[in-house]
Amino acid sequence: MSGYSRRQWVTLVTFSVAQFFNAVCVSLQAPFYPAEAERKGATATQYGLVFGIFELTVFLVSPIYGKFLNRWGAKLINNAGILTVSIMCILFGLLDRVEDTSTFIGLSFAIRIVEACGNAAFVTSAFSIIAKEFPKNVGSAFATMETFFGLGLIAGPTVGGALYEVGGYYLPFVVCGCVLLCAAVVTCCLLPKEDSEGSGDSGSSGGQLLAALRLPSIMLAAFAIMAASFSIGFLQATLEPHLRPLKLSPLQMGLMFVLNGATYALSAPCWGWLCDKKLSPRGVTAFGAVVVVVAFTFVGPMPFLPLDTSLPLCIASLVVHGIGFGAELVATFSGAHRDAIAHGFPDDLSTYGLVSGIWTSTFALGCFAGPSIGGVLLDNIGFKWATVVVAVLHALVALVTALFVCTGIGRTPAPPLGVNGSLSKAEEEKRRLLGSQEGDVDSTYGSAGSSQEYQPI
Repeated sequence: MSGYSRRQWVTLVTFSVAQFFNAVCVSLQAPFYPAEAERKGATATQYGLVFGIFELTVFLVSPIYGKFLNRWGAKLINNAGILTVSIMCILFGLLDRVEDTSTFIGLSFAIRIVEACGNAAFVTSAFSIIAKEFPKNVGSAFATMETFFGLGLIAGPTVGGALYEVGGYYLPFVVCGCVLLCAAVVTCCLLPKEDSEGSGDSGSSGGQLLAALRLPSIMLAAFAIMAASFSIGFLQATLEPHLRPLKLSPLQMGLMFVLNGATYALSAPCWGWLCDKKLSPRGVTAFGAVVVVVAFTFVGPMPFLPLDTSLPLCIASLVVHGIGFGAELVATFSGAHRDAIAHGFPDDLSTYGLVSGIWTSTFALGCFAGPSIGGVLLDNIGFKWATVVVAVLHALVALVTALFVCTGIGRTPAPPLGVNGSLSKAEEEKRRLLGSQEGDVDSTYGSAGSSQEYQPI
């Protein structure tokens, strides 16, 4: 980080602050919204879908933002996204005045859908700009942003629970929404101007998206991202009902949600540095999946274990989950960008937007499926048996990733050769930009001692 330019520091700090307040607004309702919805007559399935519809919308619209990032401008998309999230957060705080169950749920859906469109715009554009501005340290820069996102996850439930105790349902949303609105103004003023990048033509973006998704390594990353976000979405909607018999106060319940974010915030920079300098992103992904399996084995705990639900066991499991969750997210983001460029995609904003759109979209798909399916599972088989489903999903991620590493599936094809059998000039330039040595395009995913770095554009 000591080698960052002033422009890079301004970009990183601006996005990190915005990411922090965005996470606060996203997570503040988890400790009390389920109970509030139940008082209105809603079921776990219904309020689980309220959590989930946000992510389903992000899943659907993120590729659109990634496709038109060049044409619309990343900074414009970013600023409009933050502004939308802040306004919708404030409006969500007014729902306690609605008594009819159907109207309450319907308005919850409508506000969350619009809020999700703004969130997708912010996240996709921010990740794309970060990838462009930090070509040598994509993993570390992304992890720094995610550290502040984790800190936001810490502050969100804690502040939300505290404000809920002080002023009721509306106060957390109004206060946090207004703070994010101020952050949107600051971001608009401080974010550096965009360099001209390409022609802005997005006509072939649909073909590029399909081409990227046909890469086995990109599909593996998407699967791992979806599984990781499924686990956090599942906990967001079902942890409060699971812990309700322990009779925790709203503030204490909020602190339980802090554990995931705190561990994620502390571990994300380490995973980013390791993926940039030391370890294979695929190896980190497999390790993270195994750690999540361990966490979900004991958070219930699973019904076939001779253990009862206890506060210490839940705390330890949530801490372990934060470690594995961080490993999966950071490794997949870093590895997906490297894979796309190594397979011939241009090293420019269009590719960063494409990959960031895929990452954001698949992350959102898991966050939609997690609370939505989690609510259904909670209603039908209970929390303990539902944790088995999440653990099996992550065991599958670990197994498939291990097969990729062992069999070499999805490795970058051999580079094109010139007329004399040597590397072509275009390939030599590409290798120079990627910081790769001849004959070692896939070294990013090689041994654990690999230390490939990107060179500045």
